[in-house]
Amino acid sequence: MSLQISERGRQMPASPIRKLAPLADAAKKRGVRVLHLNIGQPDLETPAPMRRRLATAPSVLAYTPSGGTAECVASLQQYYRGHGLSLEANEIIVTTGGSEALLFALTACAGPGDEALVVEPFYTNYMAFATMAGVRLVPLRARAEDGFHLPPIEEWTRALTPRTRLVLLCNPNNPTGTVYRRDEVEAVAAFCRANGLFLVADEVYRELAYDGAKATSALDVEGAEELVVVTDSLSKRYSACGIRLGCLATRNRQVWDASLRMAQGRLSPPGLAQLVALGTSELGPDYEQELVKEYQRRRDVLYEGLSRLPGVFLLKPEGAFYFIARFPIGDSEDFASWLLSDFSHEGATVMVAPAPGFYATPGLGRDEVRIAYVLNEEDLEASVRVLAHALPAYRRARGLGAIEPARAAAEAR
Repeated sequence: MSLQISERGRQMPASPIRKLAPLADAAKKRGVRVLHLNIGQPDLETPAPMRRRLATAPSVLAYTPSGGTAECVASLQQYYRGHGLSLEANEIIVTTGGSEALLFALTACAGPGDEALVVEPFYTNYMAFATMAGVRLVPLRARAEDGFHLPPIEEWTRALTPRTRLVLLCNPNNPTGTVYRRDEVEAVAAFCRANGLFLVADEVYRELAYDGAKATSALDVEGAEELVVVTDSLSKRYSACGIRLGCLATRNRQVWDASLRMAQGRLSPPGLAQLVALGTSELGPDYEQELVKEYQRRRDVLYEGLSRLPGVFLLKPEGAFYFIARFPIGDSEDFASWLLSDFSHEGATVMVAPAPGFYATPGLGRDEVRIAYVLNEEDLEASVRVLAHALPAYRRARGLGAIEPARAAAEAR
């Protein structure tokens, strides 16, 4: 009798962000420069005050408290106060990245077989976390023509079942770059309150809202204190993805207690990462202001460049450092693979993330890609040149024909 892994193990999805990595490695071995627009790994330096903290590491790297060191929790409280959000120390749990915070939140708020409403396209790893927690994601479709803003509440109501336990909302959004307006966040909170649901808010990109906009935190919605669970991370705002440090923040005592017991089960969050995080207390408001300016410039370079390409459709992203673009390609999985295995321009190619992996509904996103503008402006300009030559070359290679101006406008719609 042969051994078999569990059904849960068989259902675990592959990451659309990482599964093409072998093709990228092969391209690099051939001498092709790969411009990585597929993953949210910023190229900015991790701030010096954080890096300097490593020099103060103790001689014994011991376990820390399961919910995080008092110093790290205090630094997170200071960060939230800077955004007008008051949290007690016993309303924060330090986690191993935002990923663990999301897994804790899903597991605390829902059980096996329960359902979570989520707007698609969504961060692809939600599917992995939900699978691990035994929770079924129920998608509500947002549309590119609407800037991927939230669908009407009537659609949320139709999606409710007796097993619905929570709404999972990412604001600013990965992968679309949408920043939900305050009235949108308040409407979702009111929907959750009316239907006895938790609101799990992924706010990793809180600072990154452009053109003068500001993201509304679910923690700042009046009357939603008991239902909101925020998951957060230091990875993106401090270009510190590798320290794997985040947090869960909630004023709901039961959720906090349950999450702390889960944290005790994995013993402690990374001690060195918590030490590094203390350096954030030395960063003033000018750090965030310059960060927003830098990513807004990068957004503009890529948006303006891609908007000029025939058959490409995208609206200007409002925040985070991603967008979903519709390309005249037909099959984004094939296109992303082809870019790495068959194409280069000026010695370079581009790696993108096929968008179907960001949808739960089969068939959606087939002509879309997610792009992260985490490279410097020069590399982003080079990426536009690569794609300008790649799109017509791909269409020729696949027998799709040239795009005439009128046809390009139609395909973009």
